[in-house]
Amino acid sequence: MSQKQLKEAFISNLNGTSLLEISAGLSLPPLCLLCRGFLLILYHLHHGKPVSSRKSSLLLDFLVLVSPLLFSCTVLSPIIFFIPVILAAFCAGIFSKIYSQTKREARAPFGQIVKEFQKACLDPECIPAITVFRVYVNVLTSISILAVDFPQYPRRYAKAETYGTGAMDLGVGAFIFGNALVCPEVRQKSHATQPRFSSLARQVFSVWPLVSLGVGRLLSVKSIEYHEHTSEYGVHWNFFFTLALVRLAASLLLAIFPKHKAWLVALALAVLYQLLLSTTSLKMFILHGSDGRGSRLGFLDANREGLLSLFGYLAIYLASVQVGLWLLQHRSSVRGWLEALRGLALAVLVLSVLLQLCQACTEPVSRRVANLPFCTWVLAHCLLLLGLFVLTDLTLVFTKLLVKGSSVPCCWKVVQPPDSGKKHGMEVEPVGRQDKQSQLCLISAINKNQLLFFLLANVMTGAVNILIDTIHSKAAFTLCILHLYMFLNCLIMYILHARNIVLKFW
Repeated sequence: MSQKQLKEAFISNLNGTSLLEISAGLSLPPLCLLCRGFLLILYHLHHGKPVSSRKSSLLLDFLVLVSPLLFSCTVLSPIIFFIPVILAAFCAGIFSKIYSQTKREARAPFGQIVKEFQKACLDPECIPAITVFRVYVNVLTSISILAVDFPQYPRRYAKAETYGTGAMDLGVGAFIFGNALVCPEVRQKSHATQPRFSSLARQVFSVWPLVSLGVGRLLSVKSIEYHEHTSEYGVHWNFFFTLALVRLAASLLLAIFPKHKAWLVALALAVLYQLLLSTTSLKMFILHGSDGRGSRLGFLDANREGLLSLFGYLAIYLASVQVGLWLLQHRSSVRGWLEALRGLALAVLVLSVLLQLCQACTEPVSRRVANLPFCTWVLAHCLLLLGLFVLTDLTLVFTKLLVKGSSVPCCWKVVQPPDSGKKHGMEVEPVGRQDKQSQLCLISAINKNQLLFFLLANVMTGAVNILIDTIHSKAAFTLCILHLYMFLNCLIMYILHARNIVLKFW
C-alpha cells in the first residue's frame, strides 16, 4: 500500500466510543478554565495585582487551557475517566486555599455569602460561556484533525465509518451549534424595523470566504494527492461547503418562519428526514450509492454524504438558533443564571432520554447520514458543555467576589454589588477592570480570529502530514509535534490580538 492508502485506511472503518467517555472528555475544558481562573485569583491574592507579563500569561493559558487536552486525547486517554477527578480535586484544593486566606479578613458565614452572591448583578451584554464554547470547539477540532493521524490518538475517538459516536463526530455538530449561537438572526435586536430578508442578503455575502476555503481545500487536496476519507462528505464536498450551505438555508427558513419558532422547524425537518431514511431507499443510496456497490458516478452520487447530510445539520443549526435566542434573554443577576442553568440541565436530561428512544425506535447515531439520533446527540452534548461553562463562570464570579479586586479574563463582570457586600468583604469589580486583563487572554485572542485559527490549523495539519510519517511516530515525538503545532497557532493569534488586528474583511 502507498503512504496515501495507509493513511486513508488508518482513519477508516471505525466505530466510535461510548457516550459516557465522550461526556467525561467534555468535562475537561470547563475544569481547565476553572483551574486557570483559580490560579489567577490566587496570584492576585498573594501579589495584590493580576499577571502583568504577556509571556507569562500566554504560557499559563497554553499550559492550563490547551496542554491537558493534548495529553488527554493521546497518552492519557486510557485513564480519561480519572483526569476530571484529578482536575476537580486540584481545583477544590486551590479554592480551599483561597477561601481560607480570605476568611481571615471576612468572617461572614458561608451561607450568608452565598445569599449575597445570588443577588449580585452581572453584565447582561456579555455571556462568556458562549465565547468560551466556540473557542474550545475550535481548539478541540484543531487538536483532533492532526492528532488523528498519529497512533497515540485512540481510534475510537476518530470519526465513525457509518454508525457510532466518535469524539470527532461530535466536533462536526458542535461547530454547527457554535456558529448558530452567534448568527445574525440571534444577535439582531431591532428586527422589527429591518426588511424581512435582510439577514439572508447579508449571509449570501458573508459565506463567500467559506466557499472560497472549500474550493481551495478541494483543489489543494486533489493536486497533491493528499489522503482523504471519501465516505465523510464525498469526492468533491468538504465541511466548508456544508457550513456555507447550512447558513444560507437557515437564513432563508428564518426569513420565512418566525425566529422564536425555529425549534419547531428544526424538529419537523429532522423528523421528516428520518422518516425518509427509514421508509425509503434514501439511506441505502447514501451508504452504498446508486448501484448498491458504492459507486461514485455523477455529482450527486459522488457527494451523496455531504449533500444529503445537510438536512440533519440544518436541523441542528435551527435548534441552536433557538438556544441562542433563549440564552440572550435579559438576565442581569446570578439568581437568573442559576435558573437558566437548571433549564439547561433539564434540556440535557430530556434530550438524553429522547436519544435512547430514537436509537431504540429507529437506528444508532450516524454522522454520515446525520440522522435524528445524531441531531439529538449533538444537541444534548453541546448543551451539556455549554451548561458546564455557565457553571464554571458562576463559580469564578463567586470566587472573585471573595477576593476584592481580582479579575479573570473571559469571565462575567459584576456590574452592581450586593447591598451589604462590603460589610462581608465582598466587593464589586469595576466594569472596566478587565480591559487590560482581557488583552492577556488566549481565549479572547482566538475568538477575534476564529476562522483564521481554523484555517491555519488545516494548513499546518497538511504540512505536518506531508513532511512526517505520522503513522509510525513514537509517543514523545507525537507530543512534541502536537504541542509545537498548537503553540504556534496560538502564538499567532496572541500576537494579532495584542496588536488589535482582526483579519476579517467580509
